[in-house]
Amino acid sequence: MFSPMRSGAWCTSLLLMLNVALAHAQVAALPEAVTRDVGSLVLRGNAVMRFFGLKVYDIRLWQAKKAPLDEDLFALELVYDLAIKGHDIAERSIKLMRAQGWRDEVELKRWEEEMAHIFPNIKQGDALIGVSVPGKEARFYSRDKLIGVIADPKFSRAFFDIWLSEKTSEPNLRKKLIGSD
Repeated sequence: MFSPMRSGAWCTSLLLMLNVALAHAQVAALPEAVTRDVGSLVLRGNAVMRFFGLKVYDIRLWQAKKAPLDEDLFALELVYDLAIKGHDIAERSIKLMRAQGWRDEVELKRWEEEMAHIFPNIKQGDALIGVSVPGKEARFYSRDKLIGVIADPKFSRAFFDIWLSEKTSEPNLRKKLIGSD
């Protein structure tokens, strides 16, 4: 027997499931400032970075094609959940580079100074996007504009290896980004 009450609850449940499915199906696009400079990229993988259980940022890997990352232009987009000072991001990046084996202290100091100059102070909801141009440079964007370039292919490799190297301190995050999970 048809019951309007059950029918209404069923319809509400169905609408909620459809809304959830649509939300997951919609993939955010990179900001126009990035695509204007580097072309169209597609989402390869995404993950959430947590530190002692606290969500720090959502991270997405964008790539033109599914080629080895050291051969293809790609972008890492980080959307922060916490307020973080730009110089703290630079300092933490250098610590993670050292942990992966980068040892030239003169180079590391120069890289830290360049990053500290580029990276703004972050508020909740802010996005930073790093673009690796293999063999050339790393470009950094806020959500809507280019904020700096470090024209050093060694820096670009060291920086993006923080997340993408097999030596990363976050191997599960890496798996989700490169799509091998």
